[in-house]
Amino acid sequence: MTSPLARCGKLLWTAYEYVAMVLGLGALALICLVWLPFALVFSVLPRRIGSVVGRLAIMIGFRLYLHFLSVFCACSFDLKALDTLRRQPSLVVVANHPSLLDVVLIASRLPNAVCIMKAALMENVLLGAAARLARYIHNDKPVRMVRRATRELRAGAHLVIFPEGSRTSNFPFDGCTNAASLIARHAQTPVQTLFIDFSSPYLGKAWPLFRKPELPLRFSVRLGRRFDAPTRVLAFTAELGDYYRTALAQPPAAGAVPPRAT
Repeated sequence: MTSPLARCGKLLWTAYEYVAMVLGLGALALICLVWLPFALVFSVLPRRIGSVVGRLAIMIGFRLYLHFLSVFCACSFDLKALDTLRRQPSLVVVANHPSLLDVVLIASRLPNAVCIMKAALMENVLLGAAARLARYIHNDKPVRMVRRATRELRAGAHLVIFPEGSRTSNFPFDGCTNAASLIARHAQTPVQTLFIDFSSPYLGKAWPLFRKPELPLRFSVRLGRRFDAPTRVLAFTAELGDYYRTALAQPPAAGAVPPRAT
C-alpha cells in the first residue's frame, strides 16, 4: 500500500510537471515575442548581413531557452557532438524527428544553420519573421526549395532537414522523402546524419501540446555516418532510410538516452 507521504510526493511532482509545461511553453513564446520586433526591423538589412544576424540570434535565443529548461524544468541536454560541426564546411545535416524540440536542439549549436520548414510555419506570428530574416527555406515549391538550398550550401551554410518530412509517427523511423537526396545531389554536398535520442516522446506527433511531460526529460544528439554527395537520388533515399531504421532499431550505446514511444 502506498504511504500518505509517497502519495503526497507524487501529487507534488505531478503539479510540478504541469508548472514546468507552462513555464517551458511560455518561455519559448516569450523569447519569440521579444525577438519579433527586432527581426522585423532587421529585415531591411542586406540579405547576407541579415541572414548572419538572424541565424546568430536564433542560436543564442534557443541556447538560452535550453538553459532555462535545464534550470527550471528538469531537462538535460547533451549536444556536444554538434559543436564538432560548427567550423566544418557546408553540409546537408539530416536527423530523425521525434519531437518539436529537434530544431531547437540543432540550431542552438550551429551558428550558420538554415532549416527547411513547412510553408505554414513561415507565416506563423511567432516564428515567421525570425525564420525569414535567417533565410530559412519553405518546402511548398520543390524546385525553388532545391535552388535556394543549393545557394545557401554553396555559401557555406549547414542545411538542416528532417528526411521523414514530419515528426516520426511509426517509431523508430518513418520513410524518407527525396528532399535531402535531391538537394545534396544538386549541390554536390556531403550528408551528415544525426541521431536524436530522447527519454520521452514529449511533443512528439502523438503527444498533445498541452499534455504534461513526464519529468525529468533527457535529450542527446550524436553524430552518425557522413555520406558523400549522392549520384542517384532514389537509391540514396532508400539507403538513408535503411541506415536510420537499422541504427535506431539497435540498443543505444552505453550512456545514450534510450528512445521510448507512446
